[in-house]
Amino acid sequence: MSLNRRQLIATSAASAALATVGLPAYAQSFPNKPVRLIVPYPPGGSSDIIARAISQLLSESLGQPVVVENRAGANGNIGADLVAKSAPDGHTMLLCDVGALAISPSVYTKLAFNPSKDLRGVTMLAYSPHMLAVHPSVKANNLKELVELSKTSDLNFAVTAVGSAPHVAGVAVQRATGAKWIYVPYKGGSQAVTDTVAGQTQVIMNGMLATLPHVQSGRLKVLGISKKTRMPLVGNVPTLAEQGVTGFESGTWQGVLVANGTPPAIIARLNSELIKIIRSPDVRARLTGQGAEVVTMQPAEQDALFERERKRWGEVVAEANIKLD
Repeated sequence: MSLNRRQLIATSAASAALATVGLPAYAQSFPNKPVRLIVPYPPGGSSDIIARAISQLLSESLGQPVVVENRAGANGNIGADLVAKSAPDGHTMLLCDVGALAISPSVYTKLAFNPSKDLRGVTMLAYSPHMLAVHPSVKANNLKELVELSKTSDLNFAVTAVGSAPHVAGVAVQRATGAKWIYVPYKGGSQAVTDTVAGQTQVIMNGMLATLPHVQSGRLKVLGISKKTRMPLVGNVPTLAEQGVTGFESGTWQGVLVANGTPPAIIARLNSELIKIIRSPDVRARLTGQGAEVVTMQPAEQDALFERERKRWGEVVAEANIKLD
């Protein structure tokens, strides 16, 4: 065990002991059984990468096993519904792209749960901008060239799922530039990336955390970053805003949520533990090296961001008439 990790565990244990002073009995006894960390997507995506980076440290700080469970399907809504309907006691948490979750109410005409009412934020963990990337065989080296090529050649655009954050971001770029491409839906980012690497699809927008390794290996060619400012890790790659999509920013906001009704004291305990872990030098360095920025929030801040994202992307969904049953 590294010194940093020992310090983190010791600090977490001490803070947890102090935090119990004056708390209700149910908060003092939390957790009293294994904790489930639900990732509502297949293995290999941004949420899964972060969940597995923090699960062991979270287990050590809480004193109970933390089990990562992939419950994929319906663009993350199956796993989110499971957490929304779980016992509101903090033992079942959702780690997902909060931005994608905010889009779901606009896309799905029938949603088994209401994200705004049935889930409560614990903390944001990280932000990873989308990378607009293509198969190396695509004869375009920037957004302008890709747009022009799309008007004369058939380009298949891989989307992690219909109505996902990368899909809606792709639609926004398409509408802003006049690009023409054919959307090919997948059940998760991992398979969408795999097929683009194989050349079965030619274009993809996906979280940098899961896409960067394929760019670094030369299996994908990146054309732009969906952030208002350049990312130091790939400082030579221009933003989409620089390439004509004025003010454009999108990406994956990875955060943790629990069922509404979870006691505030338990949410506060989870918030504190998760922030210490994600900010720890080892975890921060690991994520930064893969293209993610550590971003933490208090529960109310996360809930407010969710509502802003819901309104923002809801307008794009309505304009593009993206609907699913």
